[in-house]
Amino acid sequence: MPEFAVSVCRDIDAPASAIFALLCRPADHPSVDGTGMLRTTESDQVISQVGDVFVMNMFNDDMGDYVMENHVVEFEPDRRITWEPVMKAIEKDDFKGDIGNPGRHQWGWRLEPIAGAGTRVTECFDCSRSPADLQKVLRGGERWRPDMEASLENLARLVGGR
Repeated sequence: MPEFAVSVCRDIDAPASAIFALLCRPADHPSVDGTGMLRTTESDQVISQVGDVFVMNMFNDDMGDYVMENHVVEFEPDRRITWEPVMKAIEKDDFKGDIGNPGRHQWGWRLEPIAGAGTRVTECFDCSRSPADLQKVLRGGERWRPDMEASLENLARLVGGR
């Protein structure tokens, strides 16, 4: 992993195809999300390729309600999916300057079949290309580690794995 990147993995007792199918449906992401920030998506789309864009309505205490447009930059069926978020809208004036400016960070998932019908699932966050001030706020991505562990727990529960 590059500096300013973090990943968390877990073995889940479910096939990669079932896990990947869930990750390709942004409408299901709020159920997976361990941060509690994802609220809803603006469509029922299914991600199917690099270049797809999906929009998430989000909230956190500092920023309030905001909307992120997520650009899929990696897509390999049943193996990997990665996107780069860009602020699309926000209510708080303090953050309006961030609209349309990519934070140059990525969220992604890696799936690797393991013995039996299980899958090693890795959630990745990479802010190595982000501006230094964002890297500092996110503590090089470490800020998300507990939330990523919670996301893996949620994902396992949703696909019926342990």
